[in-house]
Amino acid sequence: MRPLAGITVVSLEQAVAAPFATRQLADLGARVIKIERPDEGDFARGYDAAVRGLSSHFVWLNRSKESLTLDLKRAEAKLVLARLMEKADVFVQNLAPGATERLGFATREMRKKYPRLIVCDLSGYGSSGPYRDKKAYDMLIQAEAGLISITGTEETPCKVGISVADIACGMYAYSGILTALLVRSQTGEGVALETSLLDSLGEWMSYAAYYSFGGSAPQRSGANHATIAPYGPVVSGDNKIVYLGLQNEREWKKFCEVVLERPELFADPRFDSNAKRVQNRPQLDQAMREVFQKLTAAEIIARLETAKIANARQNTVQEFVEHPQLKARGRWSSVGSPAGSLPALLPPVTMENVETVMNEVPALGQQTDAILSELGFDGETIAGWRREKII
Repeated sequence: MRPLAGITVVSLEQAVAAPFATRQLADLGARVIKIERPDEGDFARGYDAAVRGLSSHFVWLNRSKESLTLDLKRAEAKLVLARLMEKADVFVQNLAPGATERLGFATREMRKKYPRLIVCDLSGYGSSGPYRDKKAYDMLIQAEAGLISITGTEETPCKVGISVADIACGMYAYSGILTALLVRSQTGEGVALETSLLDSLGEWMSYAAYYSFGGSAPQRSGANHATIAPYGPVVSGDNKIVYLGLQNEREWKKFCEVVLERPELFADPRFDSNAKRVQNRPQLDQAMREVFQKLTAAEIIARLETAKIANARQNTVQEFVEHPQLKARGRWSSVGSPAGSLPALLPPVTMENVETVMNEVPALGQQTDAILSELGFDGETIAGWRREKII
């Protein structure tokens, strides 16, 4: 079973947020037609050449889609898009603010013309307000949302190492589109929806916002938890990093007895509550260091496992790729691409009797001729449009 089989998605997409949303739809069986510029395509194709000459972002975000090249400044290309809209169930776009309106495909007009169409707009700051037309990229949204202010060490604020604002926005667009499809199944009518990078990351920042009601924001604490101790990295005697996390006083007692083998620390007045452990973190760190510098990482993890204390290794990206848990659960699959077969992680949700679509990553314009023929344009017209760089 493929839950979205029969659903056609047309997407004017680029970069990360919208492609991430539509790839989730493609994974579930939707037909996703990705419209790209004839000359360079989605500019994410040029972010890097790390995957046998292909962009790592593009490979990740665009499997199982069809690439159609159109110069939407040309009347002929707009005609093609209009014909696609007649067949589409969902239209997604994350172009620059106002771009679809200037092209003649404003959301309000699309909803009037195609009553069953679901229109999803993704943007940096939303469709109204003083920031409506401001350029927005992931790092900038992390800064505006306050995320960078609480990330990093005490001395140095840092952005998160992956595109969390884009990913958050893409996931809310995806869930919103699924909800809209459900609504349409009940009402027969499409719906317009929008989400923005700032709104999406703002949802993820809500804990910090509520925390600030107390008069201060969460403090930057590197890899340590800002408000729980011990909770973070420790260095072993063989110079490896192990992460551990405690949640309650029962675990603190076991930690002292089994892991540190210093049961007297449990009742030490410096450490007999979480608030005191946070307040006296340097002394706590020193007490742990005296024990852990005599142990290997494997020995520390063994003690933590015995005490049933949550723990993890600090893996490199390559160690993550080779993670035994992913291998044991068969989480790696493969997809085709212009560079040949490539490994690909399966989507994180597994569903009984549902097979994920894992089709190839398209070359630029790979399906252009086939889609135009499907829409009724003849070979001579298609060839002429290619000469004129309309497609």
